[in-house]
Amino acid sequence: MTNINITNLRKNLFGYISQAVEFNEVINVNTKNGNAVIISEDDYNGLMETLYLSSNPMVKKEILDGMATPVEECIPENEVQW
Repeated sequence: MTNINITNLRKNLFGYISQAVEFNEVINVNTKNGNAVIISEDDYNGLMETLYLSSNPMVKKEILDGMATPVEECIPENEVQW
């Protein structure tokens, strides 16, 4: 995470936006009135998808069950019937 103040952000806005987009760098901007965070659109969309999936109790349970499943019990990708 990059921490900068608003003055430095103004001086090189394009560079900081490029960092966020190209390298998924999180930019924390400090101001007198509080802080703001700049993230890429891809990161934002990923966060929104995670929040959406987590808000559905059935999906959340399936994800947690899947995470708790030992690797030995998982079906190899080439054996899954679509």
